[in-house]
Amino acid sequence: MAETWSVQELLSAGWSEADISWEAEAEATADAVAQQDYARAKDAAGSALRLARAEFETIDPRLGTSLANYGLCLHLSGDGGPGPLFREASEVWRRADPWIARMDAPRVARSSLFHMRMEVRHRDTYRARWQERWKEIAAEARARLAALDAPHEALDATAAESLARWRRERPAMLNDTRKLMAAAFLLLAPQA
Repeated sequence: MAETWSVQELLSAGWSEADISWEAEAEATADAVAQQDYARAKDAAGSALRLARAEFETIDPRLGTSLANYGLCLHLSGDGGPGPLFREASEVWRRADPWIARMDAPRVARSSLFHMRMEVRHRDTYRARWQERWKEIAAEARARLAALDAPHEALDATAAESLARWRRERPAMLNDTRKLMAAAFLLLAPQA
């Protein structure tokens, strides 16, 4: 299910068109691999990679995911080996900690005024808990990326699982957590 955002919503959330476009291309890549349409997957992964290289920092996990997914799609379509792209993807994910450290903890409406007040009063604790969660997400993605070096069969099933997880767990709001989750969950690597 495609989401649509107005330009004002994008700007208010601090997102760019590139952020939304990358997410759409990464999702299209996973969908195409799940359907075993490797030519379409390679095109979508190539678009995501071009966007990531042009618009994102060299330590942005979305660049790492783009590199890995494009390498995988090249391999699946018989157009080359993924080795160098996987190594570059691993390097990007390995260096992503400063990018993650700059992430802003989302302000989430809670069920009561009490919860909102607690969040405001204990913002540092709240942010520290988010940092822990973000580091867990990144560690999981790194482990999955490392698994790509091992023999992998059922990548079509992996893509379907990744896409289903992304659609089930993606945040409804445009925030930094969503960017990291998209990079981690749309990484077409076997579950570690």
